Amino acid sequence: MERVSIISVNFNGWEVTCQMLESLYRHLEHPFECIVVDNGSTRDESLLIGQAFPQVRVFRSEHNLGFAGANNLGMRMASGTHFLLLNNDTIVEEDILKPLLDRFRMSARTGAVGPKIRFEGAGRPIQFAGYTPMTRISIRNWLIGCDEPDLGQYDEPKRTPAILGAAMMVSREAVESSGLMPEVYFLYYEELDWCELIHRAGWEMWYEPAATVFHKGSVTVGGKESPVRAYYQTRNRLLFARRNRALCTRWLSYIFQVFLACPKECIRFGLRGRGDLIPFVLRGIRDFVLKKDSFLNPGKLCIS
Repeated sequence: MERVSIISVNFNGWEVTCQMLESLYRHLEHPFECIVVDNGSTRDESLLIGQAFPQVRVFRSEHNLGFAGANNLGMRMASGTHFLLLNNDTIVEEDILKPLLDRFRMSARTGAVGPKIRFEGAGRPIQFAGYTPMTRISIRNWLIGCDEPDLGQYDEPKRTPAILGAAMMVSREAVESSGLMPEVYFLYYEELDWCELIHRAGWEMWYEPAATVFHKGSVTVGGKESPVRAYYQTRNRLLFARRNRALCTRWLSYIFQVFLACPKECIRFGLRGRGDLIPFVLRGIRDFVLKKDSFLNPGKLCIS
């Protein structure tokens, strides 16, 4: 029988994490273990989570390891045949484990499965119903169905080039053959790079709408427009191109990002009254060139 290890990362949000845990233990029927990594929270929130949910295995990192580093720590500690990476700002209202595992059983080449994800807000619109392929030059992909009302239009399972990291089940076998999630990104694009690695190792990825997760979204990083997002989105698109594009395409992508996409983003921020974010876009370009991360990990080198 498949054993599921649910892994979630907490950063200064133990109340939100506990809401997620409460929903898991209320609705999930398939046996599972739950691992929470307290990822360098200002105070030791592992104690608070452990007191509220003694059945959860809670690990404390004194330093912020980033999204990938914290999830990798959880996977190293996990005993399951399948890992469900689940954002701490999500909730479930049904047993999502059975349909996700059923999808794995349909093909031995399935390495990762993503549920339907809907925003936890007014009308509960769709956030994720699969991804479009990553563009070669601009390093963009789009969430299929994002912000659309859920009218059943995406209720057919299908293969997808990538899975949103907010809720992603991966088999241990796929992780062992492709490696853990790349930690050089710290935040944003790490799961997309990981999906590339999983594909290269010969695995398929599927979107499974029979399971639904509700996502509050951007609780930790301060919303869709924040210095954290502006910096890491800029830096990490360039880093993704370095790691995943052949030489000519890579340089075309650099030119596009630096001379077209980033100036356009700076203009957009200025027109929206968010000129305070422009320095973080420029800093993202600079730190990519210098191969470092000076935002949350001062001086940390990036591996190309």
